[in-house]
Amino acid sequence: MTSQPHEFAQLLHAWRDRVQPGDLGLPTGGPRRVPGLRREELAAFSNLSVDYIVRLEQGRAEPSASTVAALGRALQLSSAELSHLYRLAGHLPPSDLVVPSHISPGVQRLLTRLADTPIAVYDAAWTLLTGNELWTAVFGHTPAGRQGNVAWTAFTRSNPAILVEQEELERFQQALVADLRITRGRYPHDPFLQQLVTDLTDTSTLFATLWDQGTAKPFTAERKTIHHPTVGQLHLDCDVLTAADNDLRIVAYTAPPASDTANKLQLLAVVGHTTPAR
Repeated sequence: MTSQPHEFAQLLHAWRDRVQPGDLGLPTGGPRRVPGLRREELAAFSNLSVDYIVRLEQGRAEPSASTVAALGRALQLSSAELSHLYRLAGHLPPSDLVVPSHISPGVQRLLTRLADTPIAVYDAAWTLLTGNELWTAVFGHTPAGRQGNVAWTAFTRSNPAILVEQEELERFQQALVADLRITRGRYPHDPFLQQLVTDLTDTSTLFATLWDQGTAKPFTAERKTIHHPTVGQLHLDCDVLTAADNDLRIVAYTAPPASDTANKLQLLAVVGHTTPAR
């Protein structure tokens, strides 16, 4: 497919002007020289350099499919707009045969407006796509790719997660496998998912045993006890919502109002944190 860099550049600039800073949780006060996002802001939310954004807007760069996906999330594009951007970049849009990773504008706004609740968004294979600031304060920064996949880390790390209680960890692992089996049936041709299941089966005896049990059940809710290095133990209710249009997993952590954990979350919202909880 032939790319169209000049039209890509025009749309990128126009869509950058369309997004308001408040849509991404940025401060809205004070004078601004641009109607929408600054290049620096788009670069930060897309995990790209400012120089690369400049070259894209000048039609002097050929973005990869993963770059288009990152821009689509930052610019809060609709599915139709994102598909068009893929084609302008010379790529076929992701098909229904692979796990979707596009975050709709509505889900983006959910993360922004529920700033007092740790929320993260995963694709249907449980690879992290994004999280709000309080989620990062609780769980730390998560690597991209395989190391950002919850199923992989839950079964391959010597200290697999932030769960304190062994029973909680076992329930968590069982729920992950049951949900992953549903995803595997829905996207049987997704190469990342195929390789993930193969590698987990080869690497983890526990995963292989649970997979062979054949349980298929959506992951909906659980209770987590987390040891945080700054504020200590957090007792959180974890609810998993599914965004039907892109089959995303929206994971929200809450605590009863005025509880010790709720007060600790308020503290983390102020001070933040960069070291992963253990």
